[in-house]
Amino acid sequence: MPTQPTPSADLLELFSSIQGEGLLVGYRQVFMRFPGCNLACEYCDTDFSSSPSCSVENEPGSKQFSTLPNPLSLDGVMTLIQTWISGFPAAHHSLSITGGEPLLHAQTLQQWLPHLRTKLPIYLETNGTLPDQLELIIANTDWVAMDIKLHSLSGERTDWEIHRRFLEIADRTQCFVKVVVGETTPDLELQLAGDLVSSVSERIPIILQPVTRQARVAVSTRRLLHMQAIISESHKNTRVIPQTHRFMELL
Repeated sequence: MPTQPTPSADLLELFSSIQGEGLLVGYRQVFMRFPGCNLACEYCDTDFSSSPSCSVENEPGSKQFSTLPNPLSLDGVMTLIQTWISGFPAAHHSLSITGGEPLLHAQTLQQWLPHLRTKLPIYLETNGTLPDQLELIIANTDWVAMDIKLHSLSGERTDWEIHRRFLEIADRTQCFVKVVVGETTPDLELQLAGDLVSSVSERIPIILQPVTRQARVAVSTRRLLHMQAIISESHKNTRVIPQTHRFMELL
């Protein structure tokens, strides 16, 4: 009987660092970055285009990289992660599946995650716009970090109903919602975000993440306190957490 071919995929990066955003800020993770994004946010300055090669950290935390030709096989990725885990036992909290938008690769993740999850818990970073794709992998996902891209800051239309569908699926596991905010973010958008999350579950945390520029929070403390108060009117489980990796010069 012929053996099944080993699934492979294009990746952009594989590295080890400290999570700088959201509810797991401060935990060390292995980061697996997939190419491509279905949004074009105005503040995004990162190229997520597919590449003929993947940048792979030589040793966890070294910031020294080599390149491997794409696509990478699941077997090769599993071997690399196992080597890192063996060399640094108990150092890593989880495996961050990130992008771009990793759910554009949902069929690959459907194959990969059951195997990767035997090494580390799975933490998915997503813009929360592809609920059907999330449905394919939610059973093998331990954490979902879902962004709400507010129109006033991203330039992208905020589809509240799609976000609702997505969050209802994400609520089957541990999840939180991250909202990037700027000095002029309208109160109405904050109210809509609070209402949305509260309508799904009051236990889902909302993280207000102020825009960071040149390693400084670009939103005044007064404005952040006001925004937290506004959103807490409908959803009390709301926190303000900046991008800590920007201050620490981490990957």
